[in-house]
Amino acid sequence: MRGAFRRLRAWLNRQTTTQLAVGIAVLSALALTGSLFVTSTAVRMDQREKAALAALADYVTMSDKLAAEASFTRDNISAGDAAYLSAWLTAFQSGPGRIEDARTLEDTCRTGRGGAGVRFIRAPVGKPAGLAELESVRGERSPRLGEDVYILRLSQGVLCPSRPVEVVVVRRSVGALDIAVGRVVDARGDAWGWAVAAVIGAGVLMVAIGLIAATFARRRLTNAVAQVSLALDRAAVGDFSLRAPETALAPELTELTGHVNLTLDRLEELLSWLRDSADQLAHDFRTPLARASARMDRLAETASSPEARALIAEARADLAGINRAMTDAMALRDGEAWSFESVSLDMLVQQAAELYQPLAEERGIELKVVAAPVSVLGVRSLLQRAVTNLVDNAVKYSPDGGVVTLFAGQQAGRPVLSVTDQGPGFAAARAQAGTDGRESHGMGLAFVRAILKRHGASMTIDDAAPGAVVTAQFSR
Repeated sequence: MRGAFRRLRAWLNRQTTTQLAVGIAVLSALALTGSLFVTSTAVRMDQREKAALAALADYVTMSDKLAAEASFTRDNISAGDAAYLSAWLTAFQSGPGRIEDARTLEDTCRTGRGGAGVRFIRAPVGKPAGLAELESVRGERSPRLGEDVYILRLSQGVLCPSRPVEVVVVRRSVGALDIAVGRVVDARGDAWGWAVAAVIGAGVLMVAIGLIAATFARRRLTNAVAQVSLALDRAAVGDFSLRAPETALAPELTELTGHVNLTLDRLEELLSWLRDSADQLAHDFRTPLARASARMDRLAETASSPEARALIAEARADLAGINRAMTDAMALRDGEAWSFESVSLDMLVQQAAELYQPLAEERGIELKVVAAPVSVLGVRSLLQRAVTNLVDNAVKYSPDGGVVTLFAGQQAGRPVLSVTDQGPGFAAARAQAGTDGRESHGMGLAFVRAILKRHGASMTIDDAAPGAVVTAQFSR
């Protein structure tokens, strides 16, 4: 029992609010339909009981009228007596002896309302009189309604030309006479008609209310989730000016939106602190770097040996590299100013190849571009820097006369960009750098990795044997 309850609860948890609301409305409609069926059965039985009571009353009346002729036996009744009984039955059928609430057969056939009486009488001789089907149709015996009481279903055309009818019949004998007295059952009844109308109306109303409530709840939740998603999407690109609405849209999400806003507030506070710290560090480092560069310039003026001038040039290049890396890091920090747009990766690799073509030609390096039209959402300037850094590394570490291949296209339905060189390779570069591989193939890969991560992409470095291949795979 507990297992079934847990499975039911798990199933309910998987359903949406709209599905639950519609399910409740459908179950309510089914419950109303069940109550309609029960009501139909009860009303039907009530109408049959009324028809049985009326038929029994008719039988008693006929028995009283036939009391004088009850002495007829199979031995002494004549054809004249049978003709007399037939004429008497016709008079009784339409005469003042009818029960007051009985309707005429014409009324029953026209409206479908019950109450019309039907009769049949058979004598041992002569022709029978009345509706022969009251005797010939077997029917269903119903002891619940009374002794010798049957329920007959007469098809269309037997009693009424335009509709089938149900008749409750009492079959008994009076002396030598076999008689059958019946009443047509009311197919609807006033109570039944009102009950059907009320149940159908309530069912339609409940389903309509359920659908309206489900639509309203779905729209309200959708709008609330859209507002939360918008706030998170804006925060993902560094814009913390928008917050999720905590009330008015969907009370069910009030607690969630509150937590989301608290998280965004904390992230904005931390990022503000990081920006301030980065600005301070940049200020603290740039002044010494500028002084060191100036001193290197003065030292270069006084250096006399070629070895000293070469060392000074290398030191100045190192200082320039540090300054450039700091500038890149500061640009990466300024995420709030980024504007995402559609960026063509194939165009980026073409531009990077054109930019480094003169440098590659000096060393006899071939820049090979394999590109198919493919676009991603991102910051064009940052992606351009990332591609430029990758090509710069590839050209720098490739041997003279080598080949650097730039690829942009799709693999497994996802945008992919890769740069392959014929340099020392991933394992050699990692051993030379003495790192875990995160900074393994030249300078600037940390910056590239950060840019790709910011764009929802992943970066892998593999051995190209010889050389290395750096691959950026985007999610969209």
